[in-house]
Amino acid sequence: MIAIIDYEAGNLTSVERAVRSLGRDCVVTGDARIIREAERVIFPGVGQAGSAMASLKRTGLDAVIHDVYASGRPFMGICLGTQIILSHSQEHDTPCLGLLEGEVEAFPAKMNDTDGSRLKIPHMGWNRIRRVAEHPILEGITEEDEFYFVHSYYPTPSDRAHALAECTYGFTFPVMLGHRNLVSSQFHPEKSGKAGLKILDNFCRWQPC
Repeated sequence: MIAIIDYEAGNLTSVERAVRSLGRDCVVTGDARIIREAERVIFPGVGQAGSAMASLKRTGLDAVIHDVYASGRPFMGICLGTQIILSHSQEHDTPCLGLLEGEVEAFPAKMNDTDGSRLKIPHMGWNRIRRVAEHPILEGITEEDEFYFVHSYYPTPSDRAHALAECTYGFTFPVMLGHRNLVSSQFHPEKSGKAGLKILDNFCRWQPC
């Protein structure tokens, strides 16, 4: 059973639908017992870091996520779920979960593309990613594959060895993180077509050492 954490926000239905399309049993839940007993856990997210952390603390799910990570079971963060696993977010000066050390930084208000044209914030749309480390979550993913992004902040892990893939939008920044039994993606795999489903399928098959 895969538990998809319901913390009163997030793109839960589309994640559930994508996981079920892979033939995997899953449940959207905020029940601590079910999450702790699940074989794998996905933490999807949209919205603001401050409100997300407030909800996690109010419901006690912050402690549950720490327990899941400590247990060694496969854990995946998506979009805001990638940012929340770091130590701190510049969005409303928010202390986060701290599963990995690092800062969530805001895109500059003014950014230009290589041709000098102004780039819009949030970063919204399809982009390719570049693998910077080998990991089972990236098996079968090519340099031609594109993934769907919607975000105004981006993760900067303190240890660059925790970056699995990068993306360039005005500048280059990490978009996939990984350490031990944890992986995460700044993009939305559940909205990224065949390549995104491959990422989710890899997670469903992954057996961390």
